Amino acid sequence: MRAGLTAAAGVLAAVLLWAGWLSGLPEVGRALSLSALLGAAFGVVLQRSRFCFYCIARDFIQRREASGLYAVLIALAAGTLGYHAVFGAFLPVPGADRLPPGAHIGPVSVALAVGAFVFGLGMRISGSCISAHFYRIGEGAPGSPFALLGAAVGFALGFASWNTLYLSLIQQAPVIWLPRHLGYGGSALLQCAALAALAWGIARLSRSEVAARDAGDATADAWQVALRLRWPAAAGGLAVAFIAVIAYLRVAPLGVTAELGSLARTAAFDAGWLPARLAGLDGFAGCATAVKQALLSNNGVFVLSLVAGAWAAALAAGAFKPRLPSAAQIGRNFAGGVLMGWGGMTALGCTVGTLLSGVMAGALSGWVFGACCYAGIWAGLKLTPARGLT
Repeated sequence: MRAGLTAAAGVLAAVLLWAGWLSGLPEVGRALSLSALLGAAFGVVLQRSRFCFYCIARDFIQRREASGLYAVLIALAAGTLGYHAVFGAFLPVPGADRLPPGAHIGPVSVALAVGAFVFGLGMRISGSCISAHFYRIGEGAPGSPFALLGAAVGFALGFASWNTLYLSLIQQAPVIWLPRHLGYGGSALLQCAALAALAWGIARLSRSEVAARDAGDATADAWQVALRLRWPAAAGGLAVAFIAVIAYLRVAPLGVTAELGSLARTAAFDAGWLPARLAGLDGFAGCATAVKQALLSNNGVFVLSLVAGAWAAALAAGAFKPRLPSAAQIGRNFAGGVLMGWGGMTALGCTVGTLLSGVMAGALSGWVFGACCYAGIWAGLKLTPARGLT
């Protein structure tokens, strides 16, 4: 264990040094440096709390284990309060003609629902969401790089189909921001009430022996809880919310697909596979993509640091176990990644961007994404119950 802690400390020290170097870059240095620090913190939190949306949904659907869902609900509730407080400073009156700068508030359309459902199916096939594949690279997971490669291909396919979908389904779709209709207080109250109702329903459906087992983990010493055991739902959820609010306040909403999508868009554009103009796409905030003009971006630095933070956490926990993938793992992860990439591009984000950041911002699109993505996971689990997918 001592060797793992030493290696973990070395990885985190390297991230700190990198953040320090980034801070010295002209104009963009501060944002890049903070992105590195927040990314590393997010990676640690994801790895220690096992904050994988697919695994959380699967555990509840198959085993009625609810601790992961509670972590998500806590993150959404705390993040909602934090986001709405920040919005009050940026935009004191939520009027009809303005949205909070950069917030992940998207159109509510059939394309959003279909994209989220396909994203959920892709999560089922590949065994993780995109953010979890990033943190599992830090654990040495053999299939995750192929899932992310597939996601890049899926993004390219999404860009190729974008103009048709935008003109037929998205262009006239409403962008529904709850504070615009209810005020900040009404929006926060409605969302927290909805989250509380979900928590009550989940508690009614969950298994009592799971709750008893989780309570038993509380007898472990603090070091064991911090470094080796799965973090309690409250700790993981609050940590995710804190990072999300700070990220929005200082850099951009949390998201993990902007850089991946931008790389895919740049490669596809340079290869001549995309039209010269993607109608309306660059007007959306959140996990926005663009043809890359610079080597470093805030989201790219964030994601690289996320992997490093997860690697450090895995080393400290003894969970870093690299191994070679099988041909079946490669194919399954790549195929699931393609579905996640197309779904994420069509839905303008993923479980971190559209769901977490969107719901925290009071966007109805976040709620729709979450419901349809969960439906996609459920359908995938019911359609492939005995295929050995995890």
